[in-house]
Amino acid sequence: MRHDKLDRELTLMLLMTENRRYTVQQLCERMNISKRTLYYYLDFFRDIGFVVEKRGTIYSLDKSSPFFTKLFRKVHFTEDEAVTMRRILESSGSQSAMVEHLKRKLDSLYDLNILADEQLRERQALNLSVIYDAIKYHRNVILHRYSSPHSNSVTDRIVEPFMLMNDNNEVRCFELTSGMNKTFKLSRMEKVELLADGWEHESEHRQFFTDIFMFSAEEQMRVTLLLGRLSYNLMLEEYPKAEAYITPQDQQHWLLELDVCNYAGIGRFVLGLYEDITIMGDEGFKTYIRQYIEKIHQM
Repeated sequence: MRHDKLDRELTLMLLMTENRRYTVQQLCERMNISKRTLYYYLDFFRDIGFVVEKRGTIYSLDKSSPFFTKLFRKVHFTEDEAVTMRRILESSGSQSAMVEHLKRKLDSLYDLNILADEQLRERQALNLSVIYDAIKYHRNVILHRYSSPHSNSVTDRIVEPFMLMNDNNEVRCFELTSGMNKTFKLSRMEKVELLADGWEHESEHRQFFTDIFMFSAEEQMRVTLLLGRLSYNLMLEEYPKAEAYITPQDQQHWLLELDVCNYAGIGRFVLGLYEDITIMGDEGFKTYIRQYIEKIHQM
């Protein structure tokens, strides 16, 4: 029925506009559809005017698409309004659950928490705003007088910024002169200048992920765990960001599905609570745990 098809289209649309980015495989798994069907939906979105963004194997819908623009004008706040509201919530000093819920909701809807952090110094906040626009509109920037301890130099860098990292203190860029993907710290930039030139090397962009355990890499592995109440509570206490990746199964069990950059972080957690955790996937993680236990036994 057409209603069923529309439900899938709307569900896929929601997934592709979340701040969390999904690969083709992850979208297919969450939608329970084939890659062929997914590409059919993507073509349909393009045909009716949506801007479908592709970064490697990751697909998303650009929030500047005409439909979203019209919708946001009617039912959403403007970006300036959202930033102002976020700052008011931050300055209230309240730790109530409702205030935290509102802050998370604003961040998920607008992705503007990067502009609302009052702890950033004025210069860094301005540079962050320019980088945010460059990423959003696929533009190049000049990092004026970037101080690099590795090369012991202070130089201007022309880059294609494409990913903010580590609570927006770093940005992943493709540097034109070296032809390499590099990570730059905002604190080492004197000034960021937005250029009229658009990206020309997007196919060469390589994202650099940081998981909730603070391990970083260019590749990620999906791990799925069935948590008992003890491990569920400790996971949320030690790693609050894990909440976004947990779904309840029954009154005593919760499913954790998340991507990690290194098995070490999640492995330490599992080994410490092995009686309360069932490893559902992946095989690589199962092998890692098995080999780790064998090493301990040998010692």
